[in-house]
Formats: sequence, C-alpha cells, structure tokens
Amino acid sequence: MHSGIEPLGMTTGAADGPHGVPEPGDVLTHERSFTTEEVHEYGRLTGDDQAIHTEPDEEGRLVVQGLLTGSLATNIGGDLGYMARTMDFEFLQPVRTGERITCECTVQSRTEREDRYLLEIGIEYRNDDGDVVAEGTTTGQIWKQPPE
Repeated sequence: MHSGIEPLGMTTGAADGPHGVPEPGDVLTHERSFTTEEVHEYGRLTGDDQAIHTEPDEEGRLVVQGLLTGSLATNIGGDLGYMARTMDFEFLQPVRTGERITCECTVQSRTEREDRYLLEIGIEYRNDDGDVVAEGTTTGQIWKQPPE
C-alpha cells in the first residue's frame, strides 16, 4: 500500500435510542482504506475483475470496486445488529487503494414495531479531501430479540 494508511477500519458515533437503537438524527461513521490485495480478493470472489481493478495506475493504485466501497456501511450495520432489506448506491467518483474513505450513516427515520425497529438511513462516503465519492440509502430492521 502506497499511502502508509492501515486498512483497518474505525467506527465512531453513538446510538442514543433505547437498547442502543439509533434515533433520527444520530450519525455513525466508519473509516478505512482498501489494499490492493483486498481489491484482488473481492474481484476473485465476485467476478468483478475489470482492468481498472487489476491494472495499477501510474501511482500503483487500483480502483476499488463500488460495492466493496459500499460495504463500509455494513460494518456499522453489523455493530448495531441491523439487517438491511434494501440498499441503493450512487457512485460519484472512483476510490483508489490506499485512499482513506469515511462512511457516514445518518438515521432518517425509526419506526417501532412490537418485535423490531424499522430504520431508514442515509449514507455518504467521503475521501480525505471531503469530496463525496458515493452516497446511498438503506432500509432495514433491528430486532428487539434476535429470532431463534
């Protein structure tokens, strides 16, 4: 990796609602970069191995697959026990290996049901320059008691 940035991620933010379920307006973030090895492995697993993901640019970087970038939100969801039902992304500019990306998830709405909370979440992905490289939305649920 050329930037010296470790590929490990970091999640910040707080879920202020009952039992740690986030409320509208809560913002949770996760940031990390992706390595060349991770881009190659993702391509091998998914078949998304276009030349932009396998042939380095003049600085030795690869373009990270869009859905691999989008997966940053799943780290936040995993921390919450959130099960996505829908995810919609718009990829605005390329992300390259070694580039730190911050995923910011903002809870738009929360509806309580007898057995679960339904959430709508807006997502923005920014690079270190503050440019939005992707954005999206997700809807899903957090169970009050995990199903058996």
